[in-house]
Amino acid sequence: MVTDQQVKLLFKLVNGKKRARSTAAAKAGMSENTARKYLRAGKLPSEMKTERTYRTRPDAFAEVWGEILPYLEENPGLEVKAVFEHLQRRHPGQFQSSQLRTLQRRVKRWRAEAGPGKEVFFDQAYEPGERAQSDFTCMNKLGVTIQGQPFKHMLFHFVLPYSNWEAGTICTSESFEALSEGLQNALTQLGGVPRLHQTDSMSCAVRNLKRTEKEGAPFTDRYGALMRHYGMEAQHTQPRRPNENGKIEQSHFRLKRAIGNQLALRGSSDFESRQEYEAFLAKVFAGRNANREARLKEDQAKLRSLPARRLNSYQRRRMRVSKGGLVRVKKNWYSVNSRLIGELVDVRIYAERIEVWYAQRRVTQMPRLHGTGKARVEYRHVIDMLVRKPGAFAHYRYKADLFPSHTFRMAYDELKRVHSSSLAADKQYLRVLHLAAKESEAAVSAALSQLLNSTQPLTLVSVKTLMNQEIEEPSVQVCAVDLSAYNSLLHHEAQ
Repeated sequence: MVTDQQVKLLFKLVNGKKRARSTAAAKAGMSENTARKYLRAGKLPSEMKTERTYRTRPDAFAEVWGEILPYLEENPGLEVKAVFEHLQRRHPGQFQSSQLRTLQRRVKRWRAEAGPGKEVFFDQAYEPGERAQSDFTCMNKLGVTIQGQPFKHMLFHFVLPYSNWEAGTICTSESFEALSEGLQNALTQLGGVPRLHQTDSMSCAVRNLKRTEKEGAPFTDRYGALMRHYGMEAQHTQPRRPNENGKIEQSHFRLKRAIGNQLALRGSSDFESRQEYEAFLAKVFAGRNANREARLKEDQAKLRSLPARRLNSYQRRRMRVSKGGLVRVKKNWYSVNSRLIGELVDVRIYAERIEVWYAQRRVTQMPRLHGTGKARVEYRHVIDMLVRKPGAFAHYRYKADLFPSHTFRMAYDELKRVHSSSLAADKQYLRVLHLAAKESEAAVSAALSQLLNSTQPLTLVSVKTLMNQEIEEPSVQVCAVDLSAYNSLLHHEAQ
């Protein structure tokens, strides 16, 4: 096949350098007859091609196209392979598997000419300081561990679309407290406030129930108050339309890819503490933001000033402690000291912890539970009463929370084995647990571990004995001092 480049060379040799047609044809790599054809036409091969408007073989699907068309019109996302398999079942032996590609090409052509329109993605032009976008993204696929234990977490991700400047805060759920903490952290780090803040239709900020305009604002009261405090206009995308928040969605992918690369270069995804992991993330963000300084300055020049103070990133609830020494927060139960039973306490709900306050003093703090129907019972809160009522231990609903570690559970199982009475085993274990609450959980655990690995019987007395041996202070030998040395010093001073 002769190419355009060959014919261009032919034209150059014949018309420009006045070479003979036979010589020019040989140099251009074609026969003299072919050269004569292109010289007469004065066109390149690509210009002489004509579109074929006829079929080279009969249309195998012409008879059944009317049967296929309703399926395609009613189900725009229907796969052609499923249609083809349907035809093979309806018309046995008529269609061969090799004809699938033929049907796919025909359906593709129909969809381009007469099918439903496709979604159009409109490129956006962003102005400096105009808007910010934020969203939560799950980080579990990165495989981060803390001291060898999987660290399941999310990231509140904040981006300025104009400069691509970004920041993030670790969190454990898509709660309003996490949103408030992450957003305020990002604005503080940025040093200013954009005009508009855009999120997707996250339930912690947006009322997603169907409503009319008269039923109120589209945002929750708490999120609306946060936006008013910072003087930002709130905006959200339509449900199940992540492309409307496209800048932050693309940043999720690129950020996690960058973090994955840095973890690979680090040689390990394990960290000694959460603080070390947070410092690692801070370095990743700093590295990604380093090349955005010029456009960031344009953003910052248009930002409004931060308010004088931050809003509290917690929710307050006032509730009464139940007879079981528990408070119910967000459909989960938390224990408090039994002394507070029947009292009204203030509960502060943070993104990752729960604080209980009484008489303007914090009396306890616990990690926040996520989900519903869960409980976190601290054995120190109830052990005093359980020692007095050991019969309640066997069927206590939250009995599993009264084993601080695997060692305590093994000790309880051993007591159940050696005691003929379940109540006697319960009493002995509760006394050991009471000792851990009053003295030292670590020391009791060490003593239990030693007893479990020996033939010595496991009793409260044996635990106390081992604890006393461990904490017994070594004897200190004090050498006598010759006081005559001081007399010589005084004599020397007098001279």
